[in-house]
Amino acid sequence: MPARALRLACLPAFALMLGGASAPHLVPDVSQRQIDIQYSFKGAELLLFGAIAYPDGRPPDKPADIVVVLKGPERPIRIREKQKVAGIWVNADSMQFQSVPSFYAIASSRPIEQITDERTTAIYELSITNIQLSPTSFSDTAEIARFERGLIDLQQREGLFVQRPGTVEITDGLLYRVRLPLSARVVVGDYTAETFLIQDGRVVAAAVRDIQVRKSGFERFVALAAERWPLPYGLAATAMAVLMGLLAGWVGRRV
Repeated sequence: MPARALRLACLPAFALMLGGASAPHLVPDVSQRQIDIQYSFKGAELLLFGAIAYPDGRPPDKPADIVVVLKGPERPIRIREKQKVAGIWVNADSMQFQSVPSFYAIASSRPIEQITDERTTAIYELSITNIQLSPTSFSDTAEIARFERGLIDLQQREGLFVQRPGTVEITDGLLYRVRLPLSARVVVGDYTAETFLIQDGRVVAAAVRDIQVRKSGFERFVALAAERWPLPYGLAATAMAVLMGLLAGWVGRRV
């Protein structure tokens, strides 16, 4: 079982041990469980909502906080640093990160630093700066931090890392909702919408909903063909490229 899934599965048990029968639980949902990507896809906006179920049906006197994390499939990324040599920009140092979320968006009812401590934030990856990127380099800490900052900045500029504190609306201490953007640059795959209930600085409940992002229409046919029949797909793509080149040459000679 993946570490994240194991962590979420253990939370209800921990909550019961800590709070007995009074432990609350979350009932989350999302406006779209499946998102189809076509050539005209310009991004989407997801509504994540749900309810906080307390055993007695009443919220505590001190309201709890909600944090929602929308995360895409992880992938390795190599970051290269450029330097100017003799007036020309060239690649210099580089670093490989093994587990970079292809998309990461987080929203909370208040700024994270006001909700919980740094240790809890790091354990549950409740901020962009606490994502476990797993660098493969054995360089010093300062160099790793520099490349991590560069990676995070790049992902934020491309709309793939999003952080929106104070945007989760909680109604009557029981219902919550928030809207999070899904960039047009997202990759296909299985996404997760994780919801955390935090009270007195501790995560007392968590739940997850799966979201599937996939290609549709002609793009889906091409992607499936490349995956299921790689050799015929490669031959067909090569033949099409040759034919297009010949056609362009023929048209050029006639003009």
